[in-house]
Amino acid sequence: MKRIVILISGRGSNLQSILDAKLDVQIAAVISNNPAARGIDIARSAGVDTAVIDHRAFPDRASFEAVLADKVDSYRPDLLVLAGFMRILTEGFIKRFRNRIMNIHPSLLPAFPGVDTHRRALQGGVRIHGCTVHFVTPDLDHGPIVVQAAVPVLPGDDEDRLAARVLEQEHRIYPEAIRWYLDGRLKFNGNRVTVSAGRSAPAAMVCP
Repeated sequence: MKRIVILISGRGSNLQSILDAKLDVQIAAVISNNPAARGIDIARSAGVDTAVIDHRAFPDRASFEAVLADKVDSYRPDLLVLAGFMRILTEGFIKRFRNRIMNIHPSLLPAFPGVDTHRRALQGGVRIHGCTVHFVTPDLDHGPIVVQAAVPVLPGDDEDRLAARVLEQEHRIYPEAIRWYLDGRLKFNGNRVTVSAGRSAPAAMVCP
């Protein structure tokens, strides 16, 4: 059975969606850089091994990532899953796990990389917003895209209402993207990812 390690920093809602999906995979560990992350309790309740590596205990990013990378490697994962992990990873870390780090971002990349995506979408007047599962590269939030889900921006939306609809789609597409990777259905072609057909061909975009 293939193995994944999940990195978190906060509440663990995407972690919960992955657990609920009951993927044919061993979740080898959940690792957090935040000792107060609620997702740690979710993992422990599910019987998953956990570890906390507080980035604030290290003098710089390089020393933190060296310990984090060694810890991840100790679990021998086939895939490293970022589920609300709020640290920007350096090029050295990313290269160590090349094409094996998956992330979900709350916008339709390449629009609105970085933080405050829902506020920026509302300020920009976009009619469609959403989320993106992508592989992590040194170019922040610009790695090869696996799948996206779109939601309409409705009249009267505020950040919370829009974020809630986007989060619902995150929980829908992230476990599926992980499943495709574990099934060997994702193929890299430069900065693009293709999804080979299984029992039914997956859509390039999911719209509720």
